[in-house]
Amino acid sequence: MRIDCVWEHNGNDTLLYVNNFPGAFTRGASMEEAMLKMPEEIRRFRLWMGETSPDDYEIEIVQEKESDLQIQDADSDVLFSTEEGPLTVEEYRRLKSLALRSANDFYTLYSSFPDKHRSALPYRKTFYGPVPRTAEEMYQHTKNVNEYYFSEIGVSSDNEGTIVSCRARGFKTLETNADYLSLDTVTGSYGEQWSVRKVLRRFIWHDRIHAKAMYRMGIQTFGADSIPDVFGFCR
Repeated sequence: MRIDCVWEHNGNDTLLYVNNFPGAFTRGASMEEAMLKMPEEIRRFRLWMGETSPDDYEIEIVQEKESDLQIQDADSDVLFSTEEGPLTVEEYRRLKSLALRSANDFYTLYSSFPDKHRSALPYRKTFYGPVPRTAEEMYQHTKNVNEYYFSEIGVSSDNEGTIVSCRARGFKTLETNADYLSLDTVTGSYGEQWSVRKVLRRFIWHDRIHAKAMYRMGIQTFGADSIPDVFGFCR
């Protein structure tokens, strides 16, 4: 199976994204390190989607972006070349379904924590501020990109309610635009390029980053049997 990847990097820090499965990604201190992790990431991502995977993968780098951002802290501004142009109704519905499923699973993971304010992780600060440590902090951080992501493509939204409800409202507002499937790529905050496809992919990717961190923190803090592996990170 061929896996088309987008390589975003800053110095030796690498993020590899998968064109075929929007939201799937690996990180590494080099492209080679990130590529070695990719088959397992695809297997787990497809398992989360309810699909089975072939044993062999052919990984191809189809796009490269050298970034000034802090890639090691999972910052990103890349627009895939495949994220430009109009969507079909079927493609939009498929990506929207994945983005809502991801939000639902994230909320399920967060809700499973017996104490949402407890964490075994040490305090750590980056250029962007303190890294979220507790389930509550990770949940609020992940939920609260909702207004930001939708606003980048000119859609009015908010962060009220659960991660599921505010995301669903954002999509509902987007769909009131008669041309929402063919909106042009736009320049948003900080000169970053955005499209509807990118917003859909970014939701799933951002959920996955913080769900993985939340799950690992949870089993470290409360034990492996206490936190459900909703996203299949250890299956």
